[in-house]
Amino acid sequence: MGIRTRVSVVAALLAALTAAVALAVHSGAIRADPGRILLWYGIAWALFAAAAWAVRKVPVQAATVLVLLGGAAVAVAALTAPPSTSSDMYRYAWDGKVQAAGISPYTYPPSAPELAPLRESWLFPPQAACRDHDLVRKLELHAADGVCTHINRPTVHTIYPPVAEGWFLAVHELSPAGSGHKALQTGGAVLAMGTTVALLVVLRRRGRDPHAAALWAWCPAVPVEAVNNAHIDTLGVLLTVLALGTATAGTRRGALLGAAIAVKLYPVLALPGALSALRPRQAARVVVPAVAVITLAYLPYALASGAGVLGYLPGYLQEEGYDSGSVHRFGLLRILLPDAAAGPAAVLLLLLTALYVLRRGDPDRPWSGALLVTGTALLLTSPAYSWYALLIVALVALDGRWEWLTVPAAGATLYVGGALWHVPLQSLSYGAAALAVLAGAAVRGRTASGRAASGGVGVPAIRRALASEEQDA
Repeated sequence: MGIRTRVSVVAALLAALTAAVALAVHSGAIRADPGRILLWYGIAWALFAAAAWAVRKVPVQAATVLVLLGGAAVAVAALTAPPSTSSDMYRYAWDGKVQAAGISPYTYPPSAPELAPLRESWLFPPQAACRDHDLVRKLELHAADGVCTHINRPTVHTIYPPVAEGWFLAVHELSPAGSGHKALQTGGAVLAMGTTVALLVVLRRRGRDPHAAALWAWCPAVPVEAVNNAHIDTLGVLLTVLALGTATAGTRRGALLGAAIAVKLYPVLALPGALSALRPRQAARVVVPAVAVITLAYLPYALASGAGVLGYLPGYLQEEGYDSGSVHRFGLLRILLPDAAAGPAAVLLLLLTALYVLRRGDPDRPWSGALLVTGTALLLTSPAYSWYALLIVALVALDGRWEWLTVPAAGATLYVGGALWHVPLQSLSYGAAALAVLAGAAVRGRTASGRAASGGVGVPAIRRALASEEQDA
């Protein structure tokens, strides 16, 4: 097959993928028609897999162009509809507006009468709308304390850490009046494309295959969760990619990771990878700046709101058990263990994984350990929220272990399809992902053993030794 034909095949697959993403986000609110959303989302995942496979045979320069154009195309498709499967964006917009008025977002909940002068109709429709059951279902409305709003949990304080709040304020200040949800969606598209560019740069600098950036740029989770739903997780993903890919084990890596953690707390799972095989003094050069950035980010909000700076975080952690009858935290472990033992077992397994990465991880590939710890954490907790796995998608693009993409696919299946079937979808989806990850590890281990038996050189070990010598020097 000639180069032009290969490029044409990939371009055709990307066009179909873009159409599938557009149809998925235009399928209506998740409560109204989850079956249609899941259908088009599933088709998008299949087209993504085909395109990612086909682009491997395209020359690097053409593939780089396709990665960028394909990522832009699916982002634009996601921009053509309001948020389809999550209402978190409305809280983001509200927090940005509250801060622009000089009020800490941790001081009052959205339903507080003190904030009534700030309410806009696109966030707070008339109370009559919440008395119409069809509108409530179609528009995902919430009623509390005499207020009708798109904001979920309107009676509690915000949950988001301070760097996320800084992003919400920046988007509000930079957006024209009346832009509504488009402002945050556009910001999400900028972050998604910025992450694509960062991945391409990192892969090239590290001598890696830049085709792998397609695993982020074209993955349906990115246009749906990062752009259409504008989840703030994308900012944390970008900062983590920059920390692991463009910074050595030192102050800059620690500062970037600290900022990522202060966007959404779970990038802390990337920390063991960032500290792989480092000596205590070297590790401190990463950890201390990370803690300093987190502390400094919280400081102005703490001065304004005191202990309220924690917002709804403690309540959220207690609530996320999870909240439906068929979806529970530690879903996979509950199959094998009593409910009371599942939590401690998950903590123990995660700690053992982190210790393994700290001691045996490759310092030249910090994203590899970060992927192992983050992916293990999501398999153990089996969350229903698919956007939590955006970090895994980016780490897969850096590391190349594509089998871990089954974890975000499992989360999406559970989140969208949970209300459709009376089956243990949590254990089925995440169980299939766990089996795929184990199968991938087995195949890679067998391949590595075959190379060693045929006289392959231990390149990773040599690189680790050289890195250690350079650090000691």
